[in-house]
Amino acid sequence: MRNDRQAYLNGQFLPEREAKISIHDLGFAYGDAVYDTARTFGGRLFKLKEHIERLYDTLRYVRIDPRLSPAEMTALTEELVERNRHLLGPDDDYWVTQRISRGVARYDGEEPEYEGPTVMIETVPLPFKSRAAYYRDGIRVATPSVRRVPPEVLSPRAKTVNYLNMTMGDLEVKARDPGAWGVLLDVNGNLCEGIGANIFLVKNGQVLTPKEDYILPGVSRRCVMDLCGELGLPLVEKDLALHDAYIADECFLTSTSLCMCPVVSVNGAKVGDGKVPGPVTKKLLDGYSRLVGLDFVAQYLKRL
Repeated sequence: MRNDRQAYLNGQFLPEREAKISIHDLGFAYGDAVYDTARTFGGRLFKLKEHIERLYDTLRYVRIDPRLSPAEMTALTEELVERNRHLLGPDDDYWVTQRISRGVARYDGEEPEYEGPTVMIETVPLPFKSRAAYYRDGIRVATPSVRRVPPEVLSPRAKTVNYLNMTMGDLEVKARDPGAWGVLLDVNGNLCEGIGANIFLVKNGQVLTPKEDYILPGVSRRCVMDLCGELGLPLVEKDLALHDAYIADECFLTSTSLCMCPVVSVNGAKVGDGKVPGPVTKKLLDGYSRLVGLDFVAQYLKRL
């Protein structure tokens, strides 16, 4: 048992501090890389199959061959979690991420330092303490002037490491309200997505979420959509304007780390009666906890 976290890099497990990539790696130099992130609940990976499938869809879209099969990537990911499991504290859990770049740039007359794609897998403790207040007070959502890159330019359904579009929007939001979560609009002015997060509204008992055209369809988003079916909650995927958010009864975000979390306001406008979570959101939160076999809301709230 090692006392430092391990990572996987290009064929070997090694301490994170020893995991290094070239300064000429195309992921670092040009953002030419993809990734996907799952999480654990009680130290157990959740929906890894779905995350790996999305990872390989993105790899195929950007034409990177990882030189590992999905089964091999799955096995390496599971082994890394096992190697690091003993480092988890009580009620802690991991983000578990695979990152694959196209490799090291080739320059005329020079041999590359490493031949082939760069493949890395890492585990990072989830930030329960810094996000705990979201579950008590709700998330304040704000929309920046920066719009989401449209699918005509680059498919939002590909999960790449190039987050500059999202980052610029989030920087604008946090300059106004450091505690807010940025959700970008698409080029048509409809609600789109935030960094690692999809958005849902509730109006008159109906659950609403943006269509997949302009967003990355999250695994957590799909969990909520399936729960709506199981719980008999009507669900509609449609274009949602800011007007829809301002008149919504409830609002929540979904993401791998948050699972789902209530939103208290959008651009300063109180959502519904301002009390979180609303009844529909609460029903889905309870269903989500049953799905993962752990009360993740309590997991966050105990860090307050």
